[in-house]
Formats: sequence, structure tokens, C-alpha cells
Amino acid sequence: PSVLIGKPMPKTVLPPIPGLNRDGKPVPGLDTATFKGGVTLVNVWASWCVPCRDEVPFLEALGKDKRFKLVGINYKDASADARRFLNRFGDPFAANGADRSGRTAIDWGVYGVPETYVVNRAGTITYKLVGPVSDGNLMSPLMPEIEKALKQ
Repeated sequence: PSVLIGKPMPKTVLPPIPGLNRDGKPVPGLDTATFKGGVTLVNVWASWCVPCRDEVPFLEALGKDKRFKLVGINYKDASADARRFLNRFGDPFAANGADRSGRTAIDWGVYGVPETYVVNRAGTITYKLVGPVSDGNLMSPLMPEIEKALKQ
């Protein structure tokens, strides 16, 4: 369990992944303002992370749910590798910040990638899933935690 559960999310300002476009427009990076007023799932991922590949189909399903926003933190990755990964396996993220130094991930309490956080409307971290989103954890415990955050 994370010591950040029940605490405000850390200030998060990350530039976009250079050259990452969707529908001819640059995919935005992350800013603390990205999280205001809605529930957000934050997925920390990297192109070199094999389990990150396995979770993409589950993230794509989550990304289609309009009740919350799915955003990514690309951890210690080269921009070209991150773009290649998203183009090959899928890009479920509404926004994606490049955390080249890994400093932001440290602020979030990341142990290793992938990790997914639920942030409620007030900007409080309510849940942390360590490891890939999968068949075994999507419907429980992840979705009930998202549902709880939507009611807060």
C-alpha cells in the first residue's frame, strides 16, 4: 500500500512526449490542472516494460469510459521508443507526460512500472494498483475503487 493513499496527489507538471500526435494534433503532457474536477486514472508505463504491453488492451477499455480520464506518465524512456510503443500496442491515454528523469514517478511513490493510481475529483489519491491492469484485477479491485472515487 502507498503512503500517499488519502493524500493530495503530488504536483505534476510534465511535458508531452515529443512528436506524439493523435488526429494530427500533439497529445498533451500533464499538468496538475489536468486532474481538476474529475476522476483520473494515472498509469505509469515505459516502452521497455514487458508487462506494460500486456495491460494495453485493458487500458484501452478503461480509456473508453467517459466517466473518468486515463492519463499516462512515461517513465525514464526515450521519446522515439515511447512513440513506437504506443503506435504498435495502442495509445489509450488522453494525455501523456514524459518523465525522463523519473523524478515525478518518485514523487508519486512508484516502485516499478506499471503502476496505476486512482485520483478523485478533489485531487486525492484513493487507490494504487502495483503491476499491470489485467483480467484478474480489472473488475476487482480496480473498478470498485474507481466507482468509489466517482461517488466522492
